[in-house]
Formats: sequence, structure tokens, C-alpha cells
Amino acid sequence: MPHTSSRFLAEGPRVGIRHITYEDGAEFTARARESKELHQPWLFPPDSASAFATFAQRLIEDPTKVGFLVCEKDSGAIAGYININNIVEGAFLSGALGYGAFAHAAGRGLMREGLGLVVRYAFGGMRLHRLEINVQPANAASIGLARSCGFRLEGYSPDMLYIDGAWRDHERWAITAEMIRKTK
Repeated sequence: MPHTSSRFLAEGPRVGIRHITYEDGAEFTARARESKELHQPWLFPPDSASAFATFAQRLIEDPTKVGFLVCEKDSGAIAGYININNIVEGAFLSGALGYGAFAHAAGRGLMREGLGLVVRYAFGGMRLHRLEINVQPANAASIGLARSCGFRLEGYSPDMLYIDGAWRDHERWAITAEMIRKTK
């Protein structure tokens, strides 16, 4: 069921962001199945009802995570998803981003708009100070998205994440609230 803009946490010209819900399972998993060729070998979003239920439960119930859907404003269709994981409070006020576009939305700039909305929401309403994106070095599309949204390359982490049967190297990209304030 398409969602109306009144349910968006933030809106841009073409997309709005909202929290993920259990009710999003059917559309999310269908889009994940349609997007396997686009996603692999970089990521493996849930493509079955049971996998989605586990995924959504972590994002909805774990206070160190929050899940957002990037939705097209005209149709309400889910264009992609952005998660903030490993949220740390106290002196760090940080989170690690994970994201994926769905095939029908890839290359249209919708995720760039959505990521910008999530970053502003995280630094505003969530009161975070720093966001990181960890990207496999050969994932040019993800690196391009991070760069286009103002993230800076901060380092390289060998054997950082276990993905698709092996420990994978990652580049570490980050943005802080001060970086956003300087561009306004």
C-alpha cells in the first residue's frame, strides 16, 4: 500500500523518508528479489518474509538501530532503504550507515536525495554528531553516493566485514554535523 507524504519524517522534491514497518515486507522483499543482480556481490537484503521479519525486528526494536525507507513521493513506491546501525550515545553520538537502492530506482538520484534527508534527520532530530559509511573499494556506485552527499574518505579497514563467505576490505567514509553546517 503506498504511503502518503503525511507519513514522511522528511521530504525532498522527489522522495520522502519514513521508518520501516513490518507491513513493508511484501513490497520490500519483491523489490529485493528484482534487484539481486544490482546488489550482489555487495549486499544481500532480505528477500523472503521470514528474513524480512528478522531484519525489520532488529531495526524496529533494537535502540542501537533505526531503519528508513526512501519512497517516491508521487507513487509511494519504495526506492531503497537506509539503516543507521551501531548507534552510540554519550560522547560519541555516532552511527554507521548501510543502504541499498532497488533496481527500478537505481541511477535516478533518488538515493542521493534520500541519503541527504537521512543525514539531516540524524543530525537534527536524532541529535547524532557523526555518521560513517563502510564501503568495499570496488563498489563505485556506493562510493559515488557517499562522495556526492559530502562524506569524506577517512581510512581503509582490511578484513572488516564478513560478506558473501569472506572477510572484505572496506573504505571508511564519514560526515559530521559541522560539515553539514559549513555547507549551509
